[in-house]
Amino acid sequence: MAKYFGTDGVRGRANADLTPELALAVASAAARVLAHHDGSHRPTAVVGRDPRVSSEMLEAAVVAGLTSAGADVRLVGVLPTPAVAYLTQRYEADLGVVLSASHNPMPDNGIKLFARGGQKLPDDIEAEIEAEIEAGWRTARPTGAAIGRVTASPDGAARYIEHLLTAAPASLAGLKVVVDCANGAASAVAGELFSSAGADVVVVAGEPDGENINDGVGSTHIGSLAEVVLRHQADLGIALDGDADRCLAIDADGSVVDGDQILAICALELKDRSLLAQDTVVATVMSNLGFHHAMRDAGITVLTTAVGDRYVLESLLNNGLSLGGEQSGHVIFTDAATTGDGLLTALRLMSCMAPSARPLAELAAIVQRLPQVMINVRVADRESVAASPDVRAAVSAAEAELGEDGRILLRPSGTEQLVRVMVEAASQDHAEQIARRVSEVVGAV
Repeated sequence: MAKYFGTDGVRGRANADLTPELALAVASAAARVLAHHDGSHRPTAVVGRDPRVSSEMLEAAVVAGLTSAGADVRLVGVLPTPAVAYLTQRYEADLGVVLSASHNPMPDNGIKLFARGGQKLPDDIEAEIEAEIEAGWRTARPTGAAIGRVTASPDGAARYIEHLLTAAPASLAGLKVVVDCANGAASAVAGELFSSAGADVVVVAGEPDGENINDGVGSTHIGSLAEVVLRHQADLGIALDGDADRCLAIDADGSVVDGDQILAICALELKDRSLLAQDTVVATVMSNLGFHHAMRDAGITVLTTAVGDRYVLESLLNNGLSLGGEQSGHVIFTDAATTGDGLLTALRLMSCMAPSARPLAELAAIVQRLPQVMINVRVADRESVAASPDVRAAVSAAEAELGEDGRILLRPSGTEQLVRVMVEAASQDHAEQIARRVSEVVGAV
């Protein structure tokens, strides 16, 4: 089991779990593992952050760790996580680092790492970095001129916006959009991006002060965005999270359009243009059964992965595919990005609306979501639950009862002694009944 890395980098309460000392150690170890410095060139790293208070502190520690390992650092400032991934590729850097806890509240923070080319790290590389952290320095430290240097790259935001505009397939002229930036990393670029693409833009939660990131706004607090969309009579709303690697949407009537629906809309549009590779899309085990039904009816195959956009990306790359995503709003377009990008997703979603003048609600109706119930069951040993004959029997009985009109999924937490029991059924009552019944069996193990 990983000691430092979770599902998306190293994360914790800043200056308590995630200390400057740990950040320095992670950065130094990552540079030693990812730079593969062979003397032919000085390794380079791109470092960006979200605007939360602790990101400044942790950025300083990360820069110290990278330069101590002999890596030159390009500081790009406050930018979305996918912007750092793109710039890592654009600048041909050996690694990229983002200081952000994404949608988590302000006291938390995290360290996200990208390998050369802007790719998220596979499990084996994370394990190698963890081993390097534990072992400490085993070679001579760089000294003198071999110590890394630090430079600012103020052109990062402009390069990222230019890249996204190139990746937008259609003008957004005629669309009015409300963009909730979650007082996060997208605040500096979202308004300019969507205006340059032709849209009439209203920006909300776009004034970060270091403490207000994700505070009652953004993709985890999407209700307030619906009110603004209705008040401005906008065509849609876009809700980003703190580091803008995902987005959800609001239609003109104030209803939520989730990641499954966004993925389905984009999949159909790509298929219509013969750009959906192998007529296949990648989703995670959490995607609603209604999404699977919609794709089946459209003649699109769905490949399923574990939860986490890096697993979606891994499947996309291994199978030569072009589109995948999560219900939470992480969507990956492999023709334009190496990771989930909320701003790119928003551009592509609005590009589906603009040429046809079809409202978002009509497009989203392709997915008829089944009622979904999730119960977190605290257990003594989450690994023993899967091996329990009683649990297997309960799950088998539930599957037989649900038939093709529902499904059940048991998913152990990656960080706590919890097992998540998720049930989808034709009715909310039926889903709740089965979820409670199975949860009682799980809790008794």
